[in-house]
Amino acid sequence: MLIDAHSHWLPDEIISNAHFFHKGWGNIEAQLKNMDACGIAAAVLSYPTSDAHLKLGSGSAVAKIYNDNVSEILKRYPKRFIGAAVLPEDNSTDMREELTRAVEELGFKAVSLASSCNGVYLDDLKFLPVYKYAAENKIPVFVHPQIVNPIGFERVKDPLLTPVVEYVFDTTISAGKLLMSDTLRQNPQVKFVFAYFGGALCYLKQRFDATYQMLRSINFVKDLQGLPSDYFKNIYVDTSGDSTKANFLLALDLMGPQHILWGSDWPAKSEVSAGIQAIKDLDISQQDQDNILGGNLSRIFAL
Repeated sequence: MLIDAHSHWLPDEIISNAHFFHKGWGNIEAQLKNMDACGIAAAVLSYPTSDAHLKLGSGSAVAKIYNDNVSEILKRYPKRFIGAAVLPEDNSTDMREELTRAVEELGFKAVSLASSCNGVYLDDLKFLPVYKYAAENKIPVFVHPQIVNPIGFERVKDPLLTPVVEYVFDTTISAGKLLMSDTLRQNPQVKFVFAYFGGALCYLKQRFDATYQMLRSINFVKDLQGLPSDYFKNIYVDTSGDSTKANFLLALDLMGPQHILWGSDWPAKSEVSAGIQAIKDLDISQQDQDNILGGNLSRIFAL
């Protein structure tokens, strides 16, 4: 069963109050048509992060608008879409309340978090109740790059470099801070799903391990009770519409086929079939291909 781990839909109220996004991001019928054409049985709907909160007043307002509207799609197409609820990362009290409401009242089965919010990353203590709830209720946490002032934006503001480089490294730093705060070690039951192959994590595997061992030998870095790669291999990454063979090989080397999820990044990337074909062209077993294309995600959600 082909399942899309990374797709987006936005209600009009978010689109009209945010930069960049257009009406195509709110066309669920176009997505269903594309899913049918590509043989996609179901898709996760997660929040792409936006600057709509600046006009709407708060992350809490955005979360309510988004989650209420996506819940209607989940009711209309219960077998086609899986909801990842957005949480107001700028308000810890509202964040916990919205998580409970989204899962227990609106039917969401996952959480969608930005890699950072106002410079605060996912290792912050305010997220621990979220992770505790996620572990207890088997709610995966999908992490999308922050697009509003990601790391490096204060020094370089460029319409190409920001999405290509800064989004990727905001994701990388986010995962790295979860490592260094011991959040990954202390919360092994939380299924973190990082977009875009986890940023640069797969590329940096050897550097993480070698540098950690060197610094640990002179007691310059704390004892992680394992190599960085020991923890990174336990997270999940999605492919976000990529079809580059080298990226798949790096992810296979670090995470293995059980922790890679195919994702289209619809509608940001409309050529969905190329990403599917890239997995079919990999020199791995049919079972591993099937797992990446949907089996792994099916197990995460117990579908």
